[in-house]
Amino acid sequence: MYYHRLGNIPPKRHTQFRQPDGSLYKEELVSSEGFSGIYSNLYHINPPTRIKAVKDAVPYGPKRIEKYDLRQTHLNTSKVKTTGNDYLSARKVLLANSDCSISICSPEKRKMDYFYKNAEGDEVLFIHDGKGVLISQFGKLEIRQGDYVVIPRTVIYKLEFEEGPLRLLIIESASPVETVKRYRNQLGQLLEHSPYCERDIRPPHELITDRSKGEFLMKIKKQGYLHQYVYDYSPLDLIGWDGFLWPYAFSIHDFEPITGRIHQPPPVHQTFQAHNFVICSFVPRLFDYHPQAIPAPYNHSNIDSDEVLYYAEGNFMSRRGIERGSFTLHPGGLPHGPHPGTVEKSIGAKETHELAVMIDTFRPLYLTTDSLEFVDKNYPMSWTDPQPEGFNEINTP
Repeated sequence: MYYHRLGNIPPKRHTQFRQPDGSLYKEELVSSEGFSGIYSNLYHINPPTRIKAVKDAVPYGPKRIEKYDLRQTHLNTSKVKTTGNDYLSARKVLLANSDCSISICSPEKRKMDYFYKNAEGDEVLFIHDGKGVLISQFGKLEIRQGDYVVIPRTVIYKLEFEEGPLRLLIIESASPVETVKRYRNQLGQLLEHSPYCERDIRPPHELITDRSKGEFLMKIKKQGYLHQYVYDYSPLDLIGWDGFLWPYAFSIHDFEPITGRIHQPPPVHQTFQAHNFVICSFVPRLFDYHPQAIPAPYNHSNIDSDEVLYYAEGNFMSRRGIERGSFTLHPGGLPHGPHPGTVEKSIGAKETHELAVMIDTFRPLYLTTDSLEFVDKNYPMSWTDPQPEGFNEINTP
């Protein structure tokens, strides 16, 4: 990330900064990795430590399936309906391990009437359908279809969406989500050959200084519970802040694809990194231009990773029977590749308009009980030609 600031701050940190009535503004350091990682300094009207009430904690989190046969998996979530009343209750965690979880979320309620803080993980929201604003103590951030919204842990936020269909892909990370290290120079600046640059990263652009009193509910996620704290002042009581830690948006449409004469491997699509997993973006691009090029990907064996693809837009030339908003999981230990007939069909194609998000994890993923209603049990046989009867129908195991 790069340095950013909004509002009023003192000329030097950790020094006196007084309100009009002579009292001190309350400084808060929001830091990562103890005091060794990126951080921001926030200046509050009220002490961020003062609370009005603590309500009972509520159990919250997925139940994973410990025994699931090793097999290629298609989760047909393309026709999922709005579920749950709000942003948290509508989340369906489908895949998870100790490093990350992958969820879908289509809430009926477009505006959150509480604040939320994830105290144990960074979050990446991919806005598949929807448009609105993320409101946090760092300010207002406009978000729209196609955006990745990266929210560092402990950021206090609420979402307000405009009316219309809402579909989110949510990736939660136990470690910091970062821009790709090999794209950066020794000062952290994105390099000239990086597929995106700082101009593409959108920080909060408007500080909200809310001085109101009342009851403000904050739900804090940690260790399998939502902990409910009530404050008598708004958590948006900041007069200013500066630093490197803040939520931001980056549009998948601003990712510049890397192409070549022959088929390029998935690392050229990498967009973010975290400990033990990566996030990649497949975007519209020209195909390979060697005279004997085969645009369809070659068969490959996942030795060290589970590969998850979320299909956002267009038709993947290497897949059949996969719809918009569905997932495939190709686990480590099994080879996978183009469906029968798609390799020959791809020869001569000049471009693709596909759009997809890929999550490659370096430890096995577990399906959850919420995922079972979407499992297409015939998908492992989809490389058979002709296709087995009933392929792509949703069949609960």
